Amino acid sequence: MLNFLDSNVWIALIWDRHVHAEQARLWFERCRNEYFYFCRFTQITVLRLLTTEQVMGSDTKTMAQAWRIWDELASDSQIEFLAEPEEIETLFRSRSNLASASPKVWADAYQLAFASATGMRFVTFDRALKSNKGEVLVL
Repeated sequence: MLNFLDSNVWIALIWDRHVHAEQARLWFERCRNEYFYFCRFTQITVLRLLTTEQVMGSDTKTMAQAWRIWDELASDSQIEFLAEPEEIETLFRSRSNLASASPKVWADAYQLAFASATGMRFVTFDRALKSNKGEVLVL
């Protein structure tokens, strides 16, 4: 199984004080024969969150520390970076061309489009995405 992980899953895997850390770790360990992917967007989001005091509190990292954490995570042979697929623009637009104003939809629409364009399952803790049956696993 090919898994494209939401930034919230990456953070839970990295930070043991995350509310979903144990759940993420147990899921990840059960899937050791699967592959896990990130893109530049999810990477930047995780690096940003690791260095954000409002998120990490006393565990806030410097940018250099965040890179070291990321490098350690990415050294796992089952974790890989994927470049943006060519067809993502059309899929992203179709998921985000709404008549409403919703700043949160941008990130979700992009990540869902990325997973769809690459034929992967999107893995998240975001219960609002549960309606995307088949292409989304809500942990």
